[in-house]
Amino acid sequence: MNKVAAPVTVGSFYENARTLMQLSLLSGADYMDRVIPEEAINRPGLALADFFQYFAEKRIQVFGLAEMTYLKSLGKDEREKRLENLFKQSIPCVILTRNRNMIPEMERMSAKYKIPIFRTPLITSRFINLATVAMENLVAPHLKFVGTMMDVMGIGVLIEGQPGIGKSEAALGLIERGFSLVADDLTVIHRDSHSRLICTSSELTRYHMEIRGLGIIHVPSIFGMASVSLEKRLDMIVSLYPVDPTKEGDRSGLDKKTRKILDIDVSLVELPVAPGRDMAGVVEVAAMNQKLSYLGHDAAKEFDQNLIRTLQKRRTMSLPSI
Repeated sequence: MNKVAAPVTVGSFYENARTLMQLSLLSGADYMDRVIPEEAINRPGLALADFFQYFAEKRIQVFGLAEMTYLKSLGKDEREKRLENLFKQSIPCVILTRNRNMIPEMERMSAKYKIPIFRTPLITSRFINLATVAMENLVAPHLKFVGTMMDVMGIGVLIEGQPGIGKSEAALGLIERGFSLVADDLTVIHRDSHSRLICTSSELTRYHMEIRGLGIIHVPSIFGMASVSLEKRLDMIVSLYPVDPTKEGDRSGLDKKTRKILDIDVSLVELPVAPGRDMAGVVEVAAMNQKLSYLGHDAAKEFDQNLIRTLQKRRTMSLPSI
C-alpha cells in the first residue's frame, strides 16, 4: 500500500467535477496547475466591496447572482479596480454560476494574474454543495493498493494476493456471473466525509484487465457496460494464498479478522487457493456471507450456539437422577 498526498490543483478539480457540475472553461487554460490550498468554497461578496480582512483567498471563488449583479451596478473603472483587487490576492480560480457570461474585465484579470475562470449552469447553492463534496474527496487521504476491486451484489470486495495467485482470474469468473469490475491489479482507495472507504481505478487502467497468457482486455467491450463500475465502497478484503497441507486454517468462521486501512477496520477473509478450486464461487459466497452479517445474521456464531445448547442438553440428560 502506497499513501498518496498530492496537492489538489485547479486541473484535478476540473477533471473530477466537470461532468457532474457541467463545468466549462472560459479563460485560463494554461494555468490549470494552480494549487487549491483549502477545500471549502468561498463567495467573495465582501471582497468585491474592498473589505479583505479575513478574506479566504486560498479557496475557490464563486460568483453567483448577487456578485454579478453588484459588479454590473458599478461603473466600468470602479468595476475593474474591484476585480483587480480581488484577482491579485492569488486566488485559485473563479466559477460563475447560473451560466453567467464572463464580463470583459474578468477576462483581462484572468490573463493578467493567470487565474482560470469557469462557468456552470447550476444555481449557486447547488454548485457549492457539490463542489464541497468533490473537494473533500480530493483532499482526503488516498492509498494505492495492489489488488482487484469488485462489486458483488452490492458488496465491495477487494481481492489481494501475491502475483500469479489468480486475482484477475477470480475477478473474471465473477464478471461472467454478472458482477462488475471496479479496478484490476491497482486500486485507489480514499476515505470520504462519511468515514467510508471508496475504491476506484487509476484513469490509465480503468475498465481494463490483464489476464496472464491473454494480455490486456477491455471489459465492457466483451461483457457490456453493466460489467464495470466507476467506484464502490470497500466492505471486505479477500486475501488469496497458496494452500499449505501442513497448516490447518480456521474452519468454523468464528475467528473474525480485520485489517485497518486509513484508520478504518475492514473485514478480512483469507482463502487458500488450490488447483481445481472455483475461487470465483468461493469469493461470491464470502460476499453473500458479508451481506448477511450486515443484516445481523452470523452463521458461524449461530452454529456454535446451537452446538453448545445441544451438548448442554445431552449432558443434562446423561446425569443420573437422585
